[in-house]
Amino acid sequence: MKIAIASDHRGYNMKQELITYLKKQNHEIIDLGTTSTESADYPKYGILLGETIKNHQADIGIALCGTGIGISIACNKVKGIICAKVSNTKEARLAREHNHANIIAISGEMPKLKTKKIIQTFLTAQENNQEKYVKRINQ
Repeated sequence: MKIAIASDHRGYNMKQELITYLKKQNHEIIDLGTTSTESADYPKYGILLGETIKNHQADIGIALCGTGIGISIACNKVKGIICAKVSNTKEARLAREHNHANIIAISGEMPKLKTKKIIQTFLTAQENNQEKYVKRINQ
């Protein structure tokens, strides 16, 4: 799977951790920045990630900032993006299955193991195309 990943400075360390983790699983990674823990504006990276997914340059996206909230809002400003800010595996699974999220946003300050479990859940979940979910998404 081709995965695009972006963060601000508060998500940078987790982004680096996830890149290593995902490459070991043979995923192709597009690192959209930031490139350090120096202060960076999350909207720039959220919109870049949203545009990357919208333009089909990657299959799915991962967004990280201090809480995951700001970058998720930025991603969702891009038409066609469904970015869900999640905090646990159940939310990650349902974001994909029921909401057809194409980007997941997470706090860069969560424990590494928990974050990896959330990412793995999101990547393996499948969109549920039951009529009720598709109808809601199309609204």
